[in-house]
Amino acid sequence: MKIHELRDNPGATKDRKRIGRGPGSGTGKTGGRGIKGQKSRSGVAIKGFEGGQMPIHRRMPKRGFNNIFAKSFAVVNLGNIQAFIDAGKLDPKAVIDEAALVQSGLVRRRLDGVRVLAKGVLTSKGLQIATTGASKPAVVAVEAAGGTLTVTAPAPKAEAAAKA
Repeated sequence: MKIHELRDNPGATKDRKRIGRGPGSGTGKTGGRGIKGQKSRSGVAIKGFEGGQMPIHRRMPKRGFNNIFAKSFAVVNLGNIQAFIDAGKLDPKAVIDEAALVQSGLVRRRLDGVRVLAKGVLTSKGLQIATTGASKPAVVAVEAAGGTLTVTAPAPKAEAAAKA
């Protein structure tokens, strides 16, 4: 077999429909748009329009709000920390802080801080973890393994530090 003999399987590809290319195509003249009217013209966008009736998105009551002060934490599970220690990407003897988690690749970026959750099993003994947040079960699990999990105050953001 040569490269010019390569073909896709029969029926794997389909020719695109050429709209408005004569009566023999089956989609000539009006091009499948019917006759006249707003939707036969170009530039039509009537997504929520219900023919003059009040649209459903305006009939339904508003609910909830977006908290502009909500913090967004990068989440790390104890099982992931253990997997990275087993892989040699994290040093169990050193303090595992947010910078170490980012450098190891476990956390892509800090966001408003890193929060440790208790999913997974932690087998390493004597870990010292320092992050912005932690769940109560995570603190209990680390202390049960003979380590410490300290919750520190979040570091100031770069923009806030630049203004000061």
